[in-house]
Amino acid sequence: MLKKLKMKNHLRLFLINFVSLWLAGNAFAGVSFSGGYQILALAALVLTLINFALKPLIKILLLPINLITMGAFRWLINVFSLYLATVIVSQFQIQSFLFAGFTYQGFVIPSIYLSTFWALVAVSFFISLITALLLWLIK
Repeated sequence: MLKKLKMKNHLRLFLINFVSLWLAGNAFAGVSFSGGYQILALAALVLTLINFALKPLIKILLLPINLITMGAFRWLINVFSLYLATVIVSQFQIQSFLFAGFTYQGFVIPSIYLSTFWALVAVSFFISLITALLLWLIK
């Protein structure tokens, strides 16, 4: 029963990562999958494996920094995980891009050029939001 539950969680998080990466690819000009849905699925699988295998180790390694900053650098773990996925899956790339800006009823976000690091941060934040939303909807 326990193995069945773990496989279900792995499959659920794989599908959530797949949808999150697909949405990020449509929302950001700097996110590209040069092999179509197969590369998207591979990137989602790699990101899922990183989240299950390496993320706990990275959290332990960054524990002193997280304790000192009271968790302010927790986002760095997600950025590193996403960067690692782009290194492992070479057809999945996050590059620098120009954010065109956003305006809605007086609320303005100006256009800005995002370097590769800040593009990773923005995409990681977006993926984290989508993942949290989808996990909340599933529960």
